[in-house]
Amino acid sequence: MSWKDVEVRELREGSYIVIDDEPCRIVEFTTSKPGKHGEAKARIVAIGVFDNQKRSVVYPVKHKVKSPIIDKKVGQVISIMGDMAQIMDTTTFETFELPIPEELKGSLQQGQEVQYWEAMGKRKIMKS
Repeated sequence: MSWKDVEVRELREGSYIVIDDEPCRIVEFTTSKPGKHGEAKARIVAIGVFDNQKRSVVYPVKHKVKSPIIDKKVGQVISIMGDMAQIMDTTTFETFELPIPEELKGSLQQGQEVQYWEAMGKRKIMKS
């Protein structure tokens, strides 16, 4: 399990939530006042960490949602093959291939250390 259950009222802009089985960072969080027969609702707009897709949901503030546990790790670039980089984790020495993000293309070099994020079985190079 790579997430924890949290109540919607505990979330803020900048925190993380799972929407459609995708870890997302909250960019907009608004709440409405409770209605005559209901409870307050929260409208959440979030962007996917791995796919950059914008998603929005509405939940009651007492509703429980999943918040992904994101591991921020460091790896070393072993080799670069086109748009893919072979990375070796500096703690576990595990090697794997990841796509190079657009903003790092051309600046990533062999032997360089990079920070990558791992959550819910997915990985992404975040910065060099």
